[in-house]
Amino acid sequence: MQLKVGVIGCGLIAQVMHLHYLRELAEQFEIAGLCDMSEAVREACSRDYGVQRTCANWRELLETDIDAVLVLTSGSHAPIAIAAAEAGKHVLVEKPMCFSVAEGQAMIAAAERAGVTLMVAYNKRYDRAYIRLQDAAKGLRDLRLVRVTTLESPLQPYVAHYRLHKAEPSSAADNSDRITTAIGEADALSRRAYHLVLLDSMVHEFNAIRGVLGEPDRLEFADITEHGLTAILRFGATQCIVAWVDLPGMARYLMEFAFYAPDLRLTLSFPSPFLRSMPTLLAIEAGEADGPHAWRTEEIASYAESFKQELLHFHDCVTTGRVPVTSGADALRDIALCQAVVASHRSRLPRDMPTAV
Repeated sequence: MQLKVGVIGCGLIAQVMHLHYLRELAEQFEIAGLCDMSEAVREACSRDYGVQRTCANWRELLETDIDAVLVLTSGSHAPIAIAAAEAGKHVLVEKPMCFSVAEGQAMIAAAERAGVTLMVAYNKRYDRAYIRLQDAAKGLRDLRLVRVTTLESPLQPYVAHYRLHKAEPSSAADNSDRITTAIGEADALSRRAYHLVLLDSMVHEFNAIRGVLGEPDRLEFADITEHGLTAILRFGATQCIVAWVDLPGMARYLMEFAFYAPDLRLTLSFPSPFLRSMPTLLAIEAGEADGPHAWRTEEIASYAESFKQELLHFHDCVTTGRVPVTSGADALRDIALCQAVVASHRSRLPRDMPTAV
């Protein structure tokens, strides 16, 4: 079954990934409409992808006979997602799904009332190396430490080779109001970190680690600095240290998930998310307790692009009624954790059940 989809927001991630793979998956999807505030971007993407119907106002797109929308705008996706569900359209939203738990609850409720699919685009959960890690992690006994490290680096070197059309940013005033709703009248550093670090990047790390370990029992510590953020989570007896740092001096992006048990170590290394079909690497280390013999293997699970696998999963959920792996309910827990990190940093106190909603 081919789904007619409307793409709302034709910025960087739409041009680098989503539009490219929607066209490649022509048996599953027809790009039936494009929406962007920028006329120049609309016209350029219309030419690039052969889409006749374009508009500047997303409400106009929702009035057409499309089956689903991809909400790829910057800022909160709640207003568009709620309206799309109310119009009977299935919804795939880019991360973050929204700016606050309250917004996310409204999105989920709208989708449930309308009986439509609401899925959040956490592409890493559909990476075949990540799925291989999930399976390998089942063999970990006495898992003592998990370390999640993100080294943020300049974006331009990773996208300069694509033919891109510049899009317009969303309303900063709207973002500011939604951040205040989420975390209150916080200091400027906390507000910036909540928006540009937690919601923009670390929701990926939180969602991926939850996909392996489940829900954390406790957020033991959180600290926000000018150039980084550190959070310590507890999953039963396992401590998980999540560290994000901005290193703008060179294009050497790294996102790494490392799992340490006495007799087995697993390390998953993601490449830049803007490089199509660049493989994620899984390293497995083991050895003998009473001797020097140890070994390490490095696996490439697939060259299949996770963004493409994500779209295939969305199609499957819409056409079969299957609940998405990264459903709205699942993603809402990441928003709750982001809010808890800011609250813990500001109070210098731990928080139990930080993903509870």
